[in-house]
Amino acid sequence: MAVISPSLPPSLFPCLLPSFRLIYLFESQSYTEREREAERERERGLHPLPGASSGSATKMQEPKDLGHLLLSQSIAESWMGSGAAGTQIGSHMGCWHCSWRLYLLHHSSGPLNLFPKRTKELKSVVPSAPGWKLFGKVPPRENLQKTSKIIQQEYEARTGRTCKPPPPSSRRKNFEFEPLSTTALILEDRPSNLPAKSVEEALRHRQEYDEMVAEAKKREIKEAHKRKRIMKERFKQEENIASAMVIWINEILPNWEVMRSTRRVRELWWQGLPPSVRGKVWSLAVGNELNITPELYEIFLSRAKERWKSFSETSSENDMEGVSIADREASLELIKLDISRTFPSLYIFQKGGPYHDVLHSILGAYTCYRPDVGYVQGMSFIAAVLILNLEEADAFIAFANLLNKPCQLAFFRVDHSMMLKYFATFEVFFEENLSKLFLHFKSYSLTPDIYLIDWIFTLYSKSLPLDLACRVWDVFCRDGEEFLFRTGLGILRLYEDILLQMDFIHIAQFLTKLPEDITSEKLFSCIAAIQMQNSTKKWTQVFTSVMKDIKEGDKNSSPALKS
Repeated sequence: MAVISPSLPPSLFPCLLPSFRLIYLFESQSYTEREREAERERERGLHPLPGASSGSATKMQEPKDLGHLLLSQSIAESWMGSGAAGTQIGSHMGCWHCSWRLYLLHHSSGPLNLFPKRTKELKSVVPSAPGWKLFGKVPPRENLQKTSKIIQQEYEARTGRTCKPPPPSSRRKNFEFEPLSTTALILEDRPSNLPAKSVEEALRHRQEYDEMVAEAKKREIKEAHKRKRIMKERFKQEENIASAMVIWINEILPNWEVMRSTRRVRELWWQGLPPSVRGKVWSLAVGNELNITPELYEIFLSRAKERWKSFSETSSENDMEGVSIADREASLELIKLDISRTFPSLYIFQKGGPYHDVLHSILGAYTCYRPDVGYVQGMSFIAAVLILNLEEADAFIAFANLLNKPCQLAFFRVDHSMMLKYFATFEVFFEENLSKLFLHFKSYSLTPDIYLIDWIFTLYSKSLPLDLACRVWDVFCRDGEEFLFRTGLGILRLYEDILLQMDFIHIAQFLTKLPEDITSEKLFSCIAAIQMQNSTKKWTQVFTSVMKDIKEGDKNSSPALKS
């Protein structure tokens, strides 16, 4: 192997050099920054190859960055030969530049490695990396993802502080309460373009930062303990429900008539019915005094569908002007409107939901079954709770029998005289159990009808969370209407301290929209503290005496009865 012969015409080298450079760029895509800088320097000036004559018009130096261009003597001679072949190539291609490049490409059996490899300096670059150009600019740097270790090293190098990991013995063994949001907080210095902090200011900021982190950790640990306590209570409650379910299925339900009034069953009942047996127990407790059958339900349902069909075909705004109030309440439009507002957060009773048609059918069938009652706002909540726990026909049977109870019938038929009797009886026990709050309500002339009507109409299913309302229903099926008013007194007892600080408007607003974070344990502990006994008289006896007083015309026996 030999260097290109110095006998080559010097004027040929400026033409050969771009050819070699072009071949090199095509063959070697992974070149370093130093090589690209050398390329730019050569582009700014001409560099001679070794052996150029001193008398040449252009003086060059050997391009070290391109390596020694070594060619075999035979190749040089065949290219420089004066035979017909060389002349033919030169004359055919038109210039030595193209002829020389064509010769090299033709005689090479593989990639042209004209330049020595620099294995230690060159870095492999993916050929398909975005941004690579043949003759062009520097390809963009790879966007590497920094790990936490690299970030920590950069931070230590910038601040001059070393973060030592805690010893293994001091690390938490229980990672359940490890705060997450504070572990990533880093106290940064000011940017370099701003004045540096003074020593006192830096120390103060460090102290404030440590206090903030410590406070955040305490708060998060406290919340984690609270979540753990809630989960533990829920797990315990689920275990109690599972064990109670076995007792209800295997012992109580097969012997319902015998065991329903026993002390053991009443205690289990107070703790809440298991969801799997809740619907069955409700049906047995409510009973079926009306002797409604599933076939009867289908009959009234078909009547309701015919009525809705004819109503939608013939009704108009002008026709509705002469219709009575009872017919308006029984109309399809009012039922549709009320269904859309029934448990809106669940999205199961609204149009398109799985229980929309079932709720619509039960309410429509009831309006045909009891046209004297019709449809009253609030019925949809009662029917919805029954649908969640019973089959469609069983839910209708329980719904019709439940609304046939004296208290519900008085409220849904808007029997004012009977409603006043219930309010008066409620106030007797209100004064007996919560005398201070009773006087506070009396000072503002706040009567029970302001808050009790909504509670009784929906059986607390609208005012309380659904799971808590179902537990109220459990004991209501056991104790009857008395427990509805006892629950109202329990709510007043639970929020007594808050209500004593409110005026008339705020009390009414608070009681018509109770807080959503009310728990069953707190409420039922307050309900248990309410004594439904007044001077050896129980609820039924007090209610009977109130009715007798009203018949005798003594309207001054209760503030609620005053006109």
